[in-house]
Amino acid sequence: MSTAERFECLALVREAHGAGARKELVCELLGVDPRTVARWETKPEDLRQGPNTTPSNALTEAEQAAVLKVANSPEYANLPPGQIVPRLADLGIYLASESTFYRLFRANDLLNHRSKSHPHQHKKPEPLLATSPNQIWSWDITYLRAEVRGMFYYLYLPMDVFSRMIVHWEIHDTESAELAGKMITRACEKQGIKSGQIKLHSDNGGPMKGASMLATLQWLGIAPSLSRPKVSDDNPFSESLFKTLKYCPSFPLGGRFESIDHAKLWVEAFVHWYNNIHLHSGINWITPASRHANQDQSILSNRVAVYEAARKKNPNRWSERIRDWSRPNIVELNPGRSSKINKISCSQEAS
Repeated sequence: MSTAERFECLALVREAHGAGARKELVCELLGVDPRTVARWETKPEDLRQGPNTTPSNALTEAEQAAVLKVANSPEYANLPPGQIVPRLADLGIYLASESTFYRLFRANDLLNHRSKSHPHQHKKPEPLLATSPNQIWSWDITYLRAEVRGMFYYLYLPMDVFSRMIVHWEIHDTESAELAGKMITRACEKQGIKSGQIKLHSDNGGPMKGASMLATLQWLGIAPSLSRPKVSDDNPFSESLFKTLKYCPSFPLGGRFESIDHAKLWVEAFVHWYNNIHLHSGINWITPASRHANQDQSILSNRVAVYEAARKKNPNRWSERIRDWSRPNIVELNPGRSSKINKISCSQEAS
């Protein structure tokens, strides 16, 4: 800190301490050690003078300019110092060490992308809106540990984004794009999906973008949607479902299944509970199966009637309005500005 900043810090500490605050807590808030403040109270001035000499091995201004000129030349503009220094050495040229290159880059704000080309960026997936069941599905594969260490069973699980209902599931002893293609074909047959009806969102894993899987989606007339690489929250609905699955109280102790048949029996029971018994918070505490069958509006309307009757019976217990039991009519997947605009227009059309 400068001398002026030290005096200001001391004044704040004295003012707070005089008002009854502990010095240690005040120093913690200011980000200063109490012993440093005690030393400043004796000698607040900064008596340091700094070095009076320049290191003998420092580059001159001309040498620094030569380094920057080479680094920004068309031949080396796309390369980091780790690539530039060896290439210059191969040409019999030594300008400076790799660390000196980096030091000069930091001093001249050159550590960002230096060439005219734009750095590669993974675009966020296109925002998708679901206003009814069987418009957008999300799917993923999760590992189920076997009793044998290092052995896994693979649960293939597509779900409907609008209703949150699990529309199909399969367990295999391996994961592949071919199995994924067959799985989604059976899921579409089970739900009566027609060509061009749904969009299928998934992460960027191998089975999701494999040639056989993409060929199957094209044959079924399903538009694929993929997450960005290494961005887990681009597929939030499936990730949330898998957390519910693995934190379910009935999940096997230790997270291990005795056999693939044991895993299938457990997942079958979980899917029944999740779809038909579990009240999902994201759809205002309705079972996914009820919402998928478009029965949720009548359930929510009945709740409104119950609450209105309770308020009418005891009005003093209600401040303003009853609990919000409205139906979520629009579900967003990877929302963005365009999806918000579409959501507003959809709401206006619905009203």
